[in-house]
Amino acid sequence: MILVADSGSSKTDWLLKLSTGEVKQFRTSGLNPYFLTEKEIVKILQEQAADMIVYAPQIREIYFFGAGCSSPDRHEIVSNALSQLFNKSYVSVDSDLLGSAYATCGAEKGLCCVLGTGSNISYFDGAEIHSGQHGLGFVLGDEGSGSWFGKALITDFLYGNMPPDISEKFDEDYQITKEIVIRNVYQTPNPNSYLAAFSKFLTKIRSTDYGQNLLHKGMIEFIETNIKWYPQYYKFKCHFVGSIAFVFSDELKAACKVNGVHVGKIIRQPIHDLMEFILSREAL
Repeated sequence: MILVADSGSSKTDWLLKLSTGEVKQFRTSGLNPYFLTEKEIVKILQEQAADMIVYAPQIREIYFFGAGCSSPDRHEIVSNALSQLFNKSYVSVDSDLLGSAYATCGAEKGLCCVLGTGSNISYFDGAEIHSGQHGLGFVLGDEGSGSWFGKALITDFLYGNMPPDISEKFDEDYQITKEIVIRNVYQTPNPNSYLAAFSKFLTKIRSTDYGQNLLHKGMIEFIETNIKWYPQYYKFKCHFVGSIAFVFSDELKAACKVNGVHVGKIIRQPIHDLMEFILSREAL
């Protein structure tokens, strides 16, 4: 059996290919090793993935692709946690960017962008990813991501910069105060996911001038900061993965068009395409 995982900061999608050929799907919280320890990851899986863990004795390979897994020490946190629960399995841990590149580019060259809770980009040469100076996280970067839009909405609301009618809707939906926001951002786990949750409000105000202007600003900032960092970006297809890219694909395509960015795939969840790639590679 082969188990494949695609993990962001908010959620992790798992696909398990049984020996019968049947594929089972599971979902847990995000398992980002920048925010979670090995012990915390084990606890989350024990509490949320009991139905998956029962297959542990039969699983021979695990391929985990996750946010925050871009360095060897972070790989080790996740790998050690998985090995505790799946002690008969070969475990491979790589970044979510590589998983997204496999799911979108396949074996072709291209740029692969993540626009979900956070944002990132890499160049894929058909075999390996080449990361740039990006992926700085929600405090310093994450342009155009859910956390970026959430932070923009919250600050506009608290500063009184939202149009009155939109501010009233926002207040009805979230009933936040400065004190509540500060506590959740600075004193609780996963502040990036907390901020990203507010980005859902954009679907309610998408047709308004304020909503369109904010979406345009976020998309352009991502393009200018990330895609155009690659001098020859216009020579490659630029693929996108993540809920923000998928839900607001019209605004994303419009921003890319005026900036000469050639859009390839836009997929919400890479897990199914990723599993297909892994299985096809295993069959070689």
